[in-house]
Amino acid sequence: MRRVDREMPKEFALEVLDKCEFAIISMVDKDKPYCVPISIARNENVIYFHSAKNGRKVQILKVNPKVCVSAVGDTKRAKDKFTTEYESAIIEGLASEVTDDEEKILVLRLISERHTPENMINFKEAISKSLFRTAVWKIEMETISGKRKKYDSEDKEMKYGRME
Repeated sequence: MRRVDREMPKEFALEVLDKCEFAIISMVDKDKPYCVPISIARNENVIYFHSAKNGRKVQILKVNPKVCVSAVGDTKRAKDKFTTEYESAIIEGLASEVTDDEEKILVLRLISERHTPENMINFKEAISKSLFRTAVWKIEMETISGKRKKYDSEDKEMKYGRME
């Protein structure tokens, strides 16, 4: 990390991961980069996401499971400077498909509770209609880093993990 003064601890990076609206998964397709947004949920050191059973992302992951995931938490554009306050997390790991139906349902429940908690009354019906056509993947985290640019109430940047 070039700006070590903005580096945050692992716990901070996990918080960013847990609150982001979506994350971006990056892969290598032969000799070309490819990335796509995903809806995620985390349990301990594993990130989960769902997808269709086929498609470019799935084809790539079956050949090369090495991935990098980027998540952005809170942001705030400065009104009087050319900068943005932000918080982010970068994760590197290995992706693998979850094939056990019970585990898939648990993961889909985790993802659904995170992203659409108000609709959980319809979860069982949705699973009965779509489990057979839904893929679930997990990413075992190998590295995680967090970074932040934020200003305190006196307009001084909070560096080296300083909290207000």
